[in-house]
Amino acid sequence: MSPAERAAELRRLIDRANIAYYVHDAPEIPDAEYDRLFRELREIEAAHPEIATPDSPTQRIGAEPATALRKHTHLRPMLSLANAFSDVELAAWEDRNARLNADVRHGGYTTEIKIDGAAVNLTYAGGRFVTGATRGNGTVGEEVTANLRTIPGLPLILQGQGHPGLMEIRGEVYFSRKAFERLNADREAAGDPPFANPRNAAAGSLRQLDARITRSRRLGLFAFHVEVVEGTLKAATQWEVLDQLEAWGLPVAPHRARHPDLAAVQQAVARYETMIRTLPFEADGVVVKIDTLPLHDDLGVVGGREPRWAVARKFAPEVAVTRLLEIRVNVGRTGALTPWAVLEPVELGGVTISSATLHNDEIIAQKDIRIGDWVEIVRAGEVIPQVMGPLRERRDGSEVEFAMPEECPVCGTPVDRPADEVVRYCPNVSCPGRILEGIVHFASREAMDIRGLGYERVRQLLDAKLIRDVADLYELDAERLIALERFAEQSAAQLVKSIADSKARPLSTLLFGLGIHHVGKTVAVLLARRFGTMAALRDASEEAINEVPGVGPVIAAAVHHFFRTARNRHLVERLERLGLGMTEPDATVTDGPFTGMTVVLTGTLPTLSRTEATALVERAGGHVSGSVSKKTSLVVAGSDAGSKLEKATALGVPVIDEAELLRRVAPRP
Repeated sequence: MSPAERAAELRRLIDRANIAYYVHDAPEIPDAEYDRLFRELREIEAAHPEIATPDSPTQRIGAEPATALRKHTHLRPMLSLANAFSDVELAAWEDRNARLNADVRHGGYTTEIKIDGAAVNLTYAGGRFVTGATRGNGTVGEEVTANLRTIPGLPLILQGQGHPGLMEIRGEVYFSRKAFERLNADREAAGDPPFANPRNAAAGSLRQLDARITRSRRLGLFAFHVEVVEGTLKAATQWEVLDQLEAWGLPVAPHRARHPDLAAVQQAVARYETMIRTLPFEADGVVVKIDTLPLHDDLGVVGGREPRWAVARKFAPEVAVTRLLEIRVNVGRTGALTPWAVLEPVELGGVTISSATLHNDEIIAQKDIRIGDWVEIVRAGEVIPQVMGPLRERRDGSEVEFAMPEECPVCGTPVDRPADEVVRYCPNVSCPGRILEGIVHFASREAMDIRGLGYERVRQLLDAKLIRDVADLYELDAERLIALERFAEQSAAQLVKSIADSKARPLSTLLFGLGIHHVGKTVAVLLARRFGTMAALRDASEEAINEVPGVGPVIAAAVHHFFRTARNRHLVERLERLGLGMTEPDATVTDGPFTGMTVVLTGTLPTLSRTEATALVERAGGHVSGSVSKKTSLVVAGSDAGSKLEKATALGVPVIDEAELLRRVAPRP
């Protein structure tokens, strides 16, 4: 084969593998074989740039970050769906349509899962993906083509034949539950606030100016509708449209069904409502569509925005209304003051809700939430229940505006409010509120994992004056615990053993458990691996801490300040005397194969995560950088390596793959 023929064959094989993996969830080839094909294609295109194509699998990402999102006018309007919240409302929808065309009752229906994500418009010309945009106002959205190209399940070239010359395919971009949980865990570990729900996170990910960020979010896509602009669509029913989308290589939501009449639809809705909470992605109902496409044209659109031939059958409401009885303020382990709502108990999604977060006083003011208000509470997809806003029309004048306290509600110390933050802090490190939260955090599963030491137990130990800080935990004995209520010999012995077992945790876990401001799990690992021992980190300068990749000046200042506080240094010294681990087994070495080298990781490696690969390099003495320059010693490249690989090639920087990385860091015989 010529290079052009081989490249075309490789693109076909890789596209087929992507569809099998991402659309049908049935991989056809091993990951190693996929990586080999991808590397070969990338090498051919690098040697023969004239045969590279914009729709090649190697081009899914690599463009420079945009400075702004451009407006995009849809070729056909993107419509919204009317809602039906009961079988009665669903029957009324059919009756309205039947008055316009009696054939509605005999045309059959399809039901499709209503994905709770971000609507997108995909323009294909000649079977090639050319433009992608958000819904916007239904007429004009924002162009996010580069970001959509990073979604592996979206085909850049459609499979099969018979594509209309120009068409818009409508779809929904979503987060899987696992991807959303992983994203929030990473954000919390980095000290960033978690996203409230997958829908907002998906919409925000689509609107990133840097497509590399979108790619890292691992979004999914389901397609559900086709608008033909030029040409014809060989389909007479909505069911055939969905079949056609799948034949073209586009993912379609599972559990779609076809029904002869509305009675069958209503029976199916009950099954959907039970099943929908078990799906690996968020959904908030079922879309019911008249199956026969000619009836769509006959029925038309209501008010230019809602098609008569489709309706969203929503399930039990995910919003409840209740009275906000009181606003209290919690003091966290870092001293942050957080307001929360005491609610008149209300059932929502099968759970009784009596409290909800209010975030901070600026949000309370923006939403005009007052004590005594009737408020809407939302829970579905949320990290914890949240107050959406007040029902102002139900106010009677007795409601009271809220003001954050100027003194700590626990210890009475005047609060601080940094100039660049909306959060107020209690500066008293001995504040009982901070101590409670700090000990609970220290003992949590994500930190030192001391089983049986939750809020109630910690509060009980504090009230009994058996502990004042985390170091006191390691001086507890079963005899003193048995003297307390709700402690038997077995439970006391188990808690003492669990506390003793936690002494073996590595330095990174201890650093996270200490609750240093801005130090999440990821930063704790970076610090522990770089400095190796608590003593080295304790004595490090702020500049040295700032030089750790992934640790910026704000984090460096917080860590340095922590160890310059006499009370904190004394606590750490006590923990060391009590036998806690003060070293990191995976700390950076000074005589490894990468000592003195700057290494850049790019692309997706076959078996190693980015964190694992970074740890390997650092354990071998290397320094991992986020950008390629003349000072770069080595680049480790995986699939979809993009611009970093191109820059490394241009600068003559050596490039290796994962296999070579593992060979170099392997222990010497």
